[in-house]
Amino acid sequence: MFHDQVMDEANLVQLLRLAWIAATLPILFASIPIPIFTCLRRTLLGFARRGKIMHSSSQKFTIPQRFFLHFYVVASIWTTFLLVTTWAYAYKTVPLVTEPFAYSTLTSYLTGGSSLRNISVKKRYAVWEAVFLLLLMEVQVLRRLYETIYVFNYSPSARMHIIGYLTGFFFYIAAPLSLCSDCALEVFHFQVNLVTEFIVKGKNQMPGTELEFWQVVHPLFNLAWKHWIGAAIFSWGWIHQYRCHKILGSLRDSRHEDEYVIPGGDWFELVSSPHYLSEIVIYASFVVATGGTNLTIWLTFVFVVANLLFAAVETHSWYHQKFEDYPTSRSAIIPFIL
Repeated sequence: MFHDQVMDEANLVQLLRLAWIAATLPILFASIPIPIFTCLRRTLLGFARRGKIMHSSSQKFTIPQRFFLHFYVVASIWTTFLLVTTWAYAYKTVPLVTEPFAYSTLTSYLTGGSSLRNISVKKRYAVWEAVFLLLLMEVQVLRRLYETIYVFNYSPSARMHIIGYLTGFFFYIAAPLSLCSDCALEVFHFQVNLVTEFIVKGKNQMPGTELEFWQVVHPLFNLAWKHWIGAAIFSWGWIHQYRCHKILGSLRDSRHEDEYVIPGGDWFELVSSPHYLSEIVIYASFVVATGGTNLTIWLTFVFVVANLLFAAVETHSWYHQKFEDYPTSRSAIIPFIL
């Protein structure tokens, strides 16, 4: 049984990795400036364009841009589900045995009174690392949901391609799952067993669970410095993305529907798409938090970079075509480089 779970987990990880590679390769090929990829580039640009940079002649298979809300709702529900279930699994089954509260758990196990299994310290550490990463992701998707409702005021005429819409669903389902893919199936089986036990025994026969806040959160403080450095980088990108989105939202409030102005302030002084740059910083923080050892998270990050660089170059070109006085000192997305 345990061997089957390990195999299933490996298959899930491989599936996620293949999905990220399959999603990234077309973008990389389309970014190569040679004639053979011109058609691919034109097709992907058609899928990626939205809002102000979508041509009026490209309205086929499009939906209102305000439908962004849909995949942030899904992202919030999905990430919350993964966070709560993974955290419950970590707390009940794989405590980090480094503090006094855990010794009683070990004692209980040795005397037959606990469900603690023979899980290596490395595996326990990985589960709590997944909780930490999902907690960061939760903060991100909830803020994006808030911004979509209260910060952005999408024009009724703003559209996006249906493929871009579906890509958003793919990303916000696959990205949170990638952060916990090494233990996701274990968490699933744990929750299934709990539900089965509840059905068989009934509520009154279920063992009581006493939650103490410190015991629930304390293992997170036993994680390594790399996790807190990653959290600091995440916070840096998170704050700047919020600031840049507030700037973009305020532009909509201060102009007519078809009137565009050059945004300024914060990272807009350096690049044309600072909200994309900060998104890259946010996902780079996950790579840092895992010490650069998780290939699935690396592939997630590579997709984010490829996708946003591709979109940012197009946005930068639109700004230069739209405004004759557009600041020449601004890069597209990476200051002084691109």
